[in-house]
Amino acid sequence: MMNPLLAGAVAVVSATALTGCGLLPGGGSGDRTVTVWLMKDSVSDDFLERFAAEFEQTHPGVRLDVTFHEWTGIGKRVLAALESDDAPDVIEVGNTQVAQYAESEGLLDLTLESVRDLGSEDWLPGLAEPGRVHGTQYGVPWYAANRVVVYNKDLFEEAGISRPPKTRAEWLEDTERLNTGGRQGIYLSGQDWYTLAGFVWDEGGDLAVDRGGVWQGTLHEPGAVRGMTFYKKLQALGDGPENADEMTPPQTGVFAEGDVAQIIATPSAATLVVKENPALEGRIGFFPVPGKSAGKPGAVFTGGSDLIIPEKAGQRAAAIEVVKALAGERWQTDLARTMSYVPNKTGLASVIEGQEGTAAMAAGAAQGRATPNSPHWAEVEEDNPIKPYMTAVLGGAAPATAGRAASERITTALAGS
Repeated sequence: MMNPLLAGAVAVVSATALTGCGLLPGGGSGDRTVTVWLMKDSVSDDFLERFAAEFEQTHPGVRLDVTFHEWTGIGKRVLAALESDDAPDVIEVGNTQVAQYAESEGLLDLTLESVRDLGSEDWLPGLAEPGRVHGTQYGVPWYAANRVVVYNKDLFEEAGISRPPKTRAEWLEDTERLNTGGRQGIYLSGQDWYTLAGFVWDEGGDLAVDRGGVWQGTLHEPGAVRGMTFYKKLQALGDGPENADEMTPPQTGVFAEGDVAQIIATPSAATLVVKENPALEGRIGFFPVPGKSAGKPGAVFTGGSDLIIPEKAGQRAAAIEVVKALAGERWQTDLARTMSYVPNKTGLASVIEGQEGTAAMAAGAAQGRATPNSPHWAEVEEDNPIKPYMTAVLGGAAPATAGRAASERITTALAGS
């Protein structure tokens, strides 16, 4: 997601040190400091204070030293840390970044702890799968966020739509009904490739696949073509630009004008909308991106974070205990309720009942996926060929033909050349 060693640290939170004998497996006596790197704004100060105080109380002799870092430029800082002899003990990373770091051979294998202590069989696939590289679990899922449909309840009611659609077919029908009288059924930008990825996955396709150890772009293949065809039908039911993404202009600003029935975004978008147009307070709803059948929401890109431990961590045993605590039910529940995140397990979805937007995210997260698990995927996104491919198809190009050109560029990028 989001997607000198301490450059970029913006804050430091150090919990009070507690003295006493070390009780962690493999730990010795005396005080030990566990250094933790978290990303800016990933947790609130009060959550961190609660966690640190309880962790230190239940692990005498351990002190947590937490620094917050900016997402911008974090990849180089983490890679440098993994090579350093003074690496932090625990690092929060974007779920799609784990493969890149695993390639450095600087990550600790957490497979045993994942199976034995953390119930990995119940993890969200969009967090767990990117954290697993060649069968080894290096990243432990921490929290997730994904797109849902954010809708204007007043416009739905005026159109006589009493409940959100459950299937793609219903969604198209309702959106066409909403797209009238100067109003947009949906505002969907032409280059919202994360949303496209979900439609492609629903159709059995992918953006790229690993075939015999060689990553190949697959936007020209039948599943991806069907996904792009559906995207084109939906995008036509509004006035989203064909040659720009959801930030150009920001779709929340367009929705705030009051004549757009739907956007596809994380629930936090509602806060930005209401800030621009307070009249929409209480009039915004959420539902999971519909799937092809009523019993199963559509696939969505799952963003979020995993926790990793460097191979060179000085406090390896204590670091494992920190990860187990943060990824366990007690603190997953607290984090989900405090930050409105989706917890890392499907079985914990009930802890966010009553939070409409987060509950819609959790329903979609059960069908969550992540971008291709190649260490070079960041190079694809840097000069993203998916965006001009989408614009070309929306402008009339054949999806298979335009997709083949994009696939060739993806293949080249994933080869690291």
